[in-house]
Amino acid sequence: MLGDISSANKIYLVTGYTDMRKSIDGLMAIVRDAYNLDPYSNAVFLFCGRRADRIKALHYEKDGFCLLYKRLERTYGEAFRFQWPRHASEVRNLTRQEFRWLLEGLSIDQPKAIKPTTEKRDF
Repeated sequence: MLGDISSANKIYLVTGYTDMRKSIDGLMAIVRDAYNLDPYSNAVFLFCGRRADRIKALHYEKDGFCLLYKRLERTYGEAFRFQWPRHASEVRNLTRQEFRWLLEGLSIDQPKAIKPTTEKRDF
């Protein structure tokens, strides 16, 4: 299905600023050359520009790339922005919950959220 990212195994967020004039080939080059990741993997790569009111998502489907674009609209004169991490140029692996927070306009770093544990305890 066109643009169905629900089957993606991983969601990667490229922190910092991305030139939003880039299309599939330019974003694919960033993923491959700057971060040594495989753009053909079953993953979604998220990019955001300086204004933080639009994001692009790059996803490879079985027969080609899909580029999704989301732009937030102004309501009542107020501009909405994505809470995008700007502190460094790196790729960050997101959970599905962090992805939902991002699209809802929240920070992906929720200090009061319960984090899943990675260690196994014997009781």
